[in-house]
Amino acid sequence: MTFGQVLLVAVVAVPALGALATAVVPGDRAGRVVGTAAAALTLLATLPLVGGDHGWFGYGPRPAVQPWHQLDLQWVPGLDLRFHLGVDGISWPLVVLTALLTLLCCAYTLWRVPTGGGSGRALVALLLVVEVGILGTFLALDLVLFFLFFEVVLLPMYAVIAGWGGADRRRAARKFALYTLFGSVLLLVGVYVVVAAAGTADLVALTGGAGLSRGTQLAAFTLLALAFAVKSPLWPLHSWLPDAHTQAPTVGSVILAGVLLKMGTYGLIRVAVGVAPEGARWAAPVLGVLAVAAILVGGLVCLAQDDLKRLIAYSSVGHMGFVLLGVATLTATGIQAALIGNIAHGVITGLLFFLAGAVKDRAHTGSLAELSGLRETAPRLAGLLGFAAVASLGLPGLAGFWGEAFAVVAAVQRGGPLWLTLAVLAALGGALTAAYFLRLLRRVTHGRPSPAVAGLPPGLAGAELTAWAPLVLLALAVGLAPALVLSYASGPVEALLGVVP
Repeated sequence: MTFGQVLLVAVVAVPALGALATAVVPGDRAGRVVGTAAAALTLLATLPLVGGDHGWFGYGPRPAVQPWHQLDLQWVPGLDLRFHLGVDGISWPLVVLTALLTLLCCAYTLWRVPTGGGSGRALVALLLVVEVGILGTFLALDLVLFFLFFEVVLLPMYAVIAGWGGADRRRAARKFALYTLFGSVLLLVGVYVVVAAAGTADLVALTGGAGLSRGTQLAAFTLLALAFAVKSPLWPLHSWLPDAHTQAPTVGSVILAGVLLKMGTYGLIRVAVGVAPEGARWAAPVLGVLAVAAILVGGLVCLAQDDLKRLIAYSSVGHMGFVLLGVATLTATGIQAALIGNIAHGVITGLLFFLAGAVKDRAHTGSLAELSGLRETAPRLAGLLGFAAVASLGLPGLAGFWGEAFAVVAAVQRGGPLWLTLAVLAALGGALTAAYFLRLLRRVTHGRPSPAVAGLPPGLAGAELTAWAPLVLLALAVGLAPALVLSYASGPVEALLGVVP
């Protein structure tokens, strides 16, 4: 095995073994330390995956993906299924983001374990199992393997919400599970349609359509896009998201917003568009309309929210709408905007949920009406919340700007009355984003300190700074140097669009 293949195995195996070790090590804190160490090793294993001997994605006379590193082993010979993993410029930034956020969440539990139904080490073990599923989804190059990794996430995330969430956690967990199961059924049927028609589950061979008829591609894209829309989530299939985010513990909300939603948008690009390009071209206008509806509905609902975590949760609906708009344009600018929007949303919204959890832990409330005057009593926390809010609203120079601005540019480049209208409406949605985040800051950080805020300590714990600092630095780095993400994906995106009719 090459060094890259060893790393691919390690990226999936280390968190799985870490989850097992965390569960069996005697002592709650010792288990959390072991789990955090496993998460750190996983992050270290993801970093050297960049580059490789294969260069960029490439398409020859027969479309064929050429990842930087790949591992292709027989898995179920009788069904021609293979354990096929690979990494490239589209998946690698998401792999690193997943490993980083999981490490920060595991490390955060060393300082604070949310109250609920279980021990801290059980929570860390579940987070590591979730990491296995998410990383496997981003690395899988076999469609059946992709489906299995996609499903690994469901039960442990349900347990995280139901075990350590808020007062209404069980209802929110059930809603999350039911919606996700609905998407899973659609995904399974879509995978069956593709594999039965093409005779293979290999995403390398399937990319570009693999000779699938137009009717098969339309049916497959419809099923796959609906399945991924549930996970993203896309309006009107988004209603599980606010409840899950609001009730989940802080680390659960960070993983949900930071990387779990990206499984849907990544699957839309890699699987739905890649395997059924004719279906993607046919459905693009509908996706564009739904994306802009998500942007506007998300913004308007956020303007009416009075709960901090719920507002941030609904903001994800709007932000993922910009990602979907970029994908729907089927242009290089749009796909690049979607990819950097994914990373920016993961970094910034992960930071926002960390900060919202810190505010709620201190003030014992998430109501905006009861949180005024935060900058007077806890100026450091208020300053970080202000930074995360302006990053999320798309301030130039911070990570949130590029994805949203260039999704609008891509819609303008696509041209035509429909896409120009969608671009104008999406830009209006960007203004709504600024409006609801500025309203949030006015309500929470300004004014006289409310009784809930008056007694807050001014400082921040060292564990909090350790968990938040990497996200602050990444929001700045990606905002000032977007090539950190875009340079890796430019080749794969051009190659992918080369097979879209």
